Amino acid sequence: MQRIRLRYTKRGRLRFTSHRDFQRAFERALRRAEVPMAYSAGFTPHPKVSYANAAPTGTGSEAEYLEIALTQQRDPEPLRMLLDESLPTGLDIVEAAEARTPGLADRLTASVWELRLDGVDAEEARRAVDAFNAAETVEVQRRTKSGVRTFDARSAVVELESVEAPSSPADRSTDRPCAILRLVVRHVTPAVRPDDVLSGLRAVADLAPPVPAAVTRLAQGLLDEETGTVTDPLAPDREAAATAPHPAGATATATASV
Repeated sequence: MQRIRLRYTKRGRLRFTSHRDFQRAFERALRRAEVPMAYSAGFTPHPKVSYANAAPTGTGSEAEYLEIALTQQRDPEPLRMLLDESLPTGLDIVEAAEARTPGLADRLTASVWELRLDGVDAEEARRAVDAFNAAETVEVQRRTKSGVRTFDARSAVVELESVEAPSSPADRSTDRPCAILRLVVRHVTPAVRPDDVLSGLRAVADLAPPVPAAVTRLAQGLLDEETGTVTDPLAPDREAAATAPHPAGATATATASV
């Protein structure tokens, strides 16, 4: 059995698709591309697809990950192209790597988010960010299936900063003020999401954007505690593939069979 790891995106209007919507679209893409999937046992077999830490509905993402199990060897790049062509524009398969190291989910320990606040002045956003960063704890509330839960949104935040908004009118949705925040957050339990941080900014600095924030996950991976950066979770697989010996003709055979 071969395992392939894929990075995919949720862009444009398709950021409003739920995780279940993506699952259905991806399984249809697997059938269209005639991928030789491994299936589970039992009365209702289903393709072996493992999804990792999906972004909330309504947020965009450049860094979603999943893993598929195949019954035949395939070259990752031609397979990626076939799947990408079988999905709607906006749900794009942008990277593929053969799984050569264990624990993909264990390498997804933090995310980098961009929060676009249309209608918010940059200076006002900076003051709110400073207040949030200066606080030891920032309690927020979230409604869950078991009721309203209160938790600290500050402890999971590695970095929160205000960055320069696009200067070109072509990159701006309106001519109103626009603040851009960059957020690095650890994956903890309970999960601290971008909307929780926005609730925290409202609590500590009364920052209330006039329209909902446009949120995009820029990266997801292992957090380097020394630098505060988030590393590429597929890098160990690519490095292992680059150093592993390949039987003569194996790559050509796999590519031809896709």
